[in-house]
Amino acid sequence: MNLALRYSAFAVIAIAINLCSQELSLLMYQGAFALYAAILAGTATGLISKFLLDKIYIFNYRSKSLGDDINKFVAYSVTGILTTLIFWGFELGFDYVFASKVMRYFGAVVGLAIGYLIKFQLDKHYVFSTKAV
Repeated sequence: MNLALRYSAFAVIAIAINLCSQELSLLMYQGAFALYAAILAGTATGLISKFLLDKIYIFNYRSKSLGDDINKFVAYSVTGILTTLIFWGFELGFDYVFASKVMRYFGAVVGLAIGYLIKFQLDKHYVFSTKAV
């Protein structure tokens, strides 16, 4: 399977994990700021799953130590700040404009897709690069 297809498949998996985590969070808690708590839960589960899939199956990176793995995860998370803001902006924007759960999740998928396109380039050049940065 070529790299683009593999990356796309893993993005779909991470999106599904993210949205399922959000839905589970909303089923468990419906109080103040429930949507924001759900978005954070989805972001965390999506981040961790995508990091592991990208590290192993996209960039074929093998950690040298636990410290190396932690450093890579921190770098991966930092490169995700802008892309996470894009995702959150689309999801919350669609929720505000359409006031519909289906459209909110559609906005999330659009935002995540755009974010993952950008994130691949950032990770390739700054997180898993074989060149010193």
